Amino acid sequence: MSDGRIGQERLDGYRRAGRRDAGQRHPLLRARGRSVAWVPPLLLLVAITAVDWNTSGEFRVISWIVLVPGIAAAICAVWTTAVFAALSIATYYMVDASWPHQYRTGIPDFILVAAGGALAVLACAVRVRGERLMLHMQDVAATTRRAVLRPLPPGWGGLDHAGVYLAADSDARIGGDFYDIQPGPAGTRVLVGDVQGKGLGAVEAAAALLGTFREAGYHERDLTTVAERLESRMVRHREHAMAMGRNDEDRFATAVLLGFPDDDPDEVKVVNFGHEPPLVVGARGVRQLPPGEGLPLGLGEFSTHGPPPVKRAVLRPGETLLLFTDGVTEARDGTGAFYPLASELARALAADPRTAEPRRLVAQVRDGTLRHCDGRLGDDTTIFAVRRTAAGPPVESGAPSRPRRRLGGGPA
Repeated sequence: MSDGRIGQERLDGYRRAGRRDAGQRHPLLRARGRSVAWVPPLLLLVAITAVDWNTSGEFRVISWIVLVPGIAAAICAVWTTAVFAALSIATYYMVDASWPHQYRTGIPDFILVAAGGALAVLACAVRVRGERLMLHMQDVAATTRRAVLRPLPPGWGGLDHAGVYLAADSDARIGGDFYDIQPGPAGTRVLVGDVQGKGLGAVEAAAALLGTFREAGYHERDLTTVAERLESRMVRHREHAMAMGRNDEDRFATAVLLGFPDDDPDEVKVVNFGHEPPLVVGARGVRQLPPGEGLPLGLGEFSTHGPPPVKRAVLRPGETLLLFTDGVTEARDGTGAFYPLASELARALAADPRTAEPRRLVAQVRDGTLRHCDGRLGDDTTIFAVRRTAAGPPVESGAPSRPRRRLGGGPA
């Protein structure tokens, strides 16, 4: 993925945590790179022992030591919890035996401490197993995302680009957000979209659309034909899924298809399949491209006007196209207000015109979205920014070279 370090920070953090012991994953339980998860239960053990030693015989608290392995079970590894369970039993026996016979709590509380320690070790084992399963599922989700969203080299297709994918916290499920850049003989094409739903079904649909885009975007000279191929692919994928017994009857995808023709560096062609309109961000401010008139991919049969029209827009030098999924526009704060993307970008541009650079722009939208919703994303979120490079598009392997049009109309 372009700018993949930004997009995978969160999931990579989970994978790194999966290689650490339980009790070491939370940064508050680490100091100078070492785990200090054992400190709270140890302090509790010492405190209970000290309080019991300095109280009268009528008020004994040594049985509270059963809390020590319980605390360890919540934040420590299994072996650490077992050590604290054994320490609690030994400490209870020694402290209780030091009291005169009439003040000892005796066998009933000893059984309580021993049983509490055993249950704490069992609970810790269950907790660690669940954490490992969760981390494994998140690792699978990240690997699946990377398999669908191929890495994009810098300047691919003559475009500066940056992208980020943020997964919503929804039981480690993965969604169907997708994006790609495909250079070809007719220019460079860009596709950004969002498949309805979550899970592997949505990822399969995204993979099918991306595969079709990579072939049609390269071979087809007409952007309308590429759009028709994407519509046909979504319908055929849904039919196949239903034939396999999956409930994909209502599956569809919103998307934006862009074309950057080689012979007109100031023009961008746009086909919108019911997606959020892209924003143009540059020195002159923020403006929105015309909203799409087409239905989402997979619902073209309900359209009375045929495929979505190809619209043209002027893209001045230095202007960046910002494409995003509804995870950005539907992010809400504590009062339920939506994230004001355009106005936030306008303020950021006024403060620093370099915000229009793709990397800075993606980082600005990512941080603003997370800050607005306090990190609680309601949906998977993709942010993708592209603009033409000054050098122009490179020719992809296998693409026939074409003469460039010279200014003034003279022969090349």
